[in-house]
Amino acid sequence: MTNLEQYKRAFMLNFRVKEEDLPGLEYMGIIQWDSVGHMDLIADIESAYGIQMDTKDVLDLSTYEKGIKILSEKYGVNFDE
Repeated sequence: MTNLEQYKRAFMLNFRVKEEDLPGLEYMGIIQWDSVGHMDLIADIESAYGIQMDTKDVLDLSTYEKGIKILSEKYGVNFDE
């Protein structure tokens, strides 16, 4: 499974959304992405990539797209596979 597939899977499993719903998805934009859902998502992301995200980055991960940017720029996760 590629890094992008793992990332998409974390969102789809945690928030019970389809892949086509991911672009533009944002924190509090759906009922499932509340504060508890957010921490579950972060835990899955950290586990998938073997990282520990800084608190600032956890708070900044507010959209599907922003998560990709944070993970690639700050944690070296390659999404171009």
